[in-house]
Amino acid sequence: MTRYHARWICPVSSPAIGNGTLVEEQGRITFVGPRADAPPGDDDVDLGNVILVPGLVNAHCHLELTAMRGFLDGLGFREWILRLTFARRAVLTSDMLLDAARLGVCEGLLHGVTTFADTGDTGAGFDAMLESGVRGICYREVFGPDPLVADEMMRGLIERVAEMQTRATDLVKVGVSPHAPYTVSDDLFRATSKYARDNRLPMAVHIAESAAESDLVAEGAGAFAAGLRARGIAVEPRARTPIALLEKLGVLEANPLLIHCVRVDTEDINAIRMYDCAVAHCPASNAKLGHGIAPLSAFLDAHIRVGIGTDSVASNDRMDMLDEARLAALVANAHAGRHEALMASNALELATLGGARALGIAHETGSLDVGKSADFAAFRIDRYRGPVHDPVAALIFALAGKRADVVAVAGTVLVRNRRLVNADEDLPARVQETANRLQEWLAAEPLR
Repeated sequence: MTRYHARWICPVSSPAIGNGTLVEEQGRITFVGPRADAPPGDDDVDLGNVILVPGLVNAHCHLELTAMRGFLDGLGFREWILRLTFARRAVLTSDMLLDAARLGVCEGLLHGVTTFADTGDTGAGFDAMLESGVRGICYREVFGPDPLVADEMMRGLIERVAEMQTRATDLVKVGVSPHAPYTVSDDLFRATSKYARDNRLPMAVHIAESAAESDLVAEGAGAFAAGLRARGIAVEPRARTPIALLEKLGVLEANPLLIHCVRVDTEDINAIRMYDCAVAHCPASNAKLGHGIAPLSAFLDAHIRVGIGTDSVASNDRMDMLDEARLAALVANAHAGRHEALMASNALELATLGGARALGIAHETGSLDVGKSADFAAFRIDRYRGPVHDPVAALIFALAGKRADVVAVAGTVLVRNRRLVNADEDLPARVQETANRLQEWLAAEPLR
């Protein structure tokens, strides 16, 4: 038994507790409440003037792209994707991708993230999560806009997923991700969703993100359509909207995690609710790439499960979930023209329990409740970030951007005193060398 004492504990599922104690035994929470009511014990950790919260849940990221932080700035979306794709194929080895994913996990941990919903082409994020002791799901991506290669792509996906499943653990699970309508044919969408349903695999899809995607799906026009036609792939209108396309193809029946959902209307929201799909809301990435503002209030009003994601640092530049939650609240209030559209308490819930619900793991994590896994993070209230009237408001609006003092997953402490317990001190330098290689490639390939 270990008793963690904190100035504030914010369980998320219940009101904040002043001068509280969390008790962990064998990786589980056995008590949360006032310190005066805590069971006796000898192993005490006094965290001091901190706010103790559930481990943050990043509902969407791309760990293997961490080496591309800042590499794609200033590009339009299609050009952004093309540079990413060409550079990854030309430069990034499996070792480089694994180091990038490791650095992404480290950054997340240092900012209180204990659960990662990683979407990746190579599985590097899966390996990095297994190594580090964090919780997560790796959604293995599949691509193939040409319907003629759908069977081949599915065979490869099934083989890769089967290998990953031999190494999955109680903490790190495997899922699938047919990438997006501009990279996945209707046949491949159907096949992947059937595979996910038949094998009870979690699934994630990038959807309704950009104007170019909507133009492709609804009109068979725009930049993505032109690019596909240039490759000899036939393009025609596929559905009223990207969400309508997923409904038409049976993808929504697999209850996928729907990433972005910026360009949706009332019919789309009703379909998302009817099929009990969840949404990964990525406000920073949506804003930086100029895609727009997702209708977060409408999702919540429709009782849709919503989590917050950072997306890749290639489109966001940092993995800081408190900052993402702060941005989600500010943008939601500005978009709705109401100060209470997303309060601090709602933002914290989306970054913890909401994300856990979206990923289907709320029985294990997302709140500090007796019986759940001891996944938690403690953020220090520095002298010049006080005073504190409301610990949740302080956490979201004042402490965003700060490192966590302590982070634990299933009771195992992975961050202590704002430092990684098992740090690879050479890792940042190795990833910087990868970034240097990317810059050399870019200088030699000016048209990319």
